[in-house]
Amino acid sequence: MSKHALITGITGQDGSYLAELLLEKGYEVYGIMRRKSVVDYGNVEHLKDRIHFIYADMTDEISLISAMRISQADEVYNLAAQSFVATSWEQPMATAEIDAVGVTKMLEAIRVVKPEARFYQASTSEMFGLVQEMPQTEKTPFYPRSPYGVAKLYGHWITKNYRESYGLYACSGILFNHESERRGLEFVTRKITDAVARIKAGVQDYMELGNMDSKRDWGHSKDYVRAMWLMLQQETPDDYVIATGETRTVREFVEIAFGHVGIAVQWQGSGVDEIGIDAATGKTIVKVNPKFFRPAEVDVLLGNPAKAEAALGWKREISFSQLVERMVKNDVALVEKEKVKALAE
Repeated sequence: MSKHALITGITGQDGSYLAELLLEKGYEVYGIMRRKSVVDYGNVEHLKDRIHFIYADMTDEISLISAMRISQADEVYNLAAQSFVATSWEQPMATAEIDAVGVTKMLEAIRVVKPEARFYQASTSEMFGLVQEMPQTEKTPFYPRSPYGVAKLYGHWITKNYRESYGLYACSGILFNHESERRGLEFVTRKITDAVARIKAGVQDYMELGNMDSKRDWGHSKDYVRAMWLMLQQETPDDYVIATGETRTVREFVEIAFGHVGIAVQWQGSGVDEIGIDAATGKTIVKVNPKFFRPAEVDVLLGNPAKAEAALGWKREISFSQLVERMVKNDVALVEKEKVKALAE
């Protein structure tokens, strides 16, 4: 008999890659969706006929209990979140309701309906915030620097508490930045690759970015969802850092992205006055805009995945350059489609 999995946030980047992985492994996949006036399958549009969708909401415990009863899930992957750091400053209460209290409601639903189910909580490197040591491991003290990071830290600790208090099989994956072709346009990496494609196509002049010196540990979502699954296959539940062990600046990401479309970037100025110029044409293609700086900046994140590599046998397969190339190629193709469609109209 096939295992049942319930995924919250199934229409997002990670949810879609995880759904693909579990379907390949023969799972019956259930996904939670919020009811909207227009049905939006997001990144699982291509899988919608293979997934059992359940209408529920992370802020409504009754609906989560119902989702557990319907799915009879053996594994629950909690990927639903208000996951954009900038928005967490604009909507701190909503972020707390979903990313913190919502985790408790999901854990309660499991405890009430099927306490033997295995639970995965999507924790984040943003919990480290003002980093206390380099690189960050499972034992590094947390110091979140945004309402998002604070809410996620609550979700992380409540997961640990339910594991230790009720004996639930509950794990947290402390995932460092992971991107893909399915990333939302509001995230800096996708904002960059979309802009690169548009600038190359001649339909956009330049892009505006914030702190070019921010350093992140970037991997591909497809690699990271495999780690989520591996965590729930172990004998005992535990928490793991999932990262590449490499750090890159936003500036490097921009340079490599432009490089994939044959544009070399030259930098002039510094700080808020920094600009990037197309070396061949002399045109300004990158401008720094102070409005994109965070109220409390997280300057550098660098994870040590040694524990996950040793205990889970996990290893990332998609390199940083391959990640950027995949994202750029995808956006170049999307922009080409837009141009063809516009010419046809």
